[in-house]
Amino acid sequence: MKNFEFKNPTKIIFGQGEIPKIATEIPAASRVLLLYGGGSIKKNGIYEQVTTALAGFEVVEFGGIPANPEYEVLMQALTVIKEKKITFLLAVGGGSVIDGTKFLSSAAEYQGDEPWDILDQKIPTKKGMPFGTVLTLPATGSEMNSGAVITRAETKQKLIMGGPGLFPVFSILDPSVVSSIPQRQIANGLADAFTHVLEQYMTYPAGALLQDRIAEGIIQTLIEVAPVILKQPSDYKAASNFMWSCTMALNGLIQKGVPTDWAIHMMGHELTALFGIDHARTLAILTGAHYTYNFETKKEKLAQYAQRVWGVTEGSLDEKAKMGIEKTVAFFHSLNIQTKLSDYTTAYEGTGKEVARRLTNRGMVALGEHGTLTPHDAAKIVALAY
Repeated sequence: MKNFEFKNPTKIIFGQGEIPKIATEIPAASRVLLLYGGGSIKKNGIYEQVTTALAGFEVVEFGGIPANPEYEVLMQALTVIKEKKITFLLAVGGGSVIDGTKFLSSAAEYQGDEPWDILDQKIPTKKGMPFGTVLTLPATGSEMNSGAVITRAETKQKLIMGGPGLFPVFSILDPSVVSSIPQRQIANGLADAFTHVLEQYMTYPAGALLQDRIAEGIIQTLIEVAPVILKQPSDYKAASNFMWSCTMALNGLIQKGVPTDWAIHMMGHELTALFGIDHARTLAILTGAHYTYNFETKKEKLAQYAQRVWGVTEGSLDEKAKMGIEKTVAFFHSLNIQTKLSDYTTAYEGTGKEVARRLTNRGMVALGEHGTLTPHDAAKIVALAY
């Protein structure tokens, strides 16, 4: 196991009926900017619960943060923060709203002229404006980590940011909100969390026995609850396990002491930027191709995964490893998520080369757990996924 340090300061408040606790978690006399997305929270009762809890605060609202939070929209919110002298941010939504809020947290304290530099120049945020979250869509784990992904439509860029100053102060996780989520978004959440775990697990054996077991446990839980939560989103037991699994998949715990990959995500971000494909579905498109292309370096973990998670006990190491890939693709299909780029666009020819060009321009020339995957390799992986 590798050396590591681990600190996660986010306070989790989990369970039904916990949204009113916002009032005791936000510092008194705060001027709060309430951030949300397309307005679904006004249809499912969450908005009313949140605004009731905020009755004792000076509150300004900013809605309309889109999926794949857009830089130009966020810059409008940043203007509001400065003009209204906001001191605390509250994100009510899924990963897109929370990621957008993280950018605002950073940009509000940024001393440079152009906030996009935070992403473009990979500037870590050591101190941001404090913020909390009310999670409405389990998927990204953004409610308990310090990372974010922001899109700039003007340049077709989708870049990552982060730093120790971007952990939420608190996050309220009420599983009952899952009952109002459309089935497509639940499927996306399952695929997103599933792949988050794989990116931290499907590398090579590192002697981190507990991290492996926790990762496998999260995956097994997602597999178990997937058919239940897709059929009956109001099942509170399934919703609770779904929501907590998504949070645990990317709060930093299972990546400590182990090698991690993240090449699937880096390539997937480019597919979203180019075609507007849902983030989770770009991951499903690339996972099987990535593991097939890198079979020799990943086959030990693939075989372990096939045996421990899917119960594959027969066959050679290579045969078990190949079954691990097949089972993963089949799981995505069970969520009604297609796994070929051609299922989403007819303009896929040449996409591999374009992804390679974009990665090269961003300096992403050493991907994967070994740092040996080049943009040329990425082009081949994407082509395999056509």
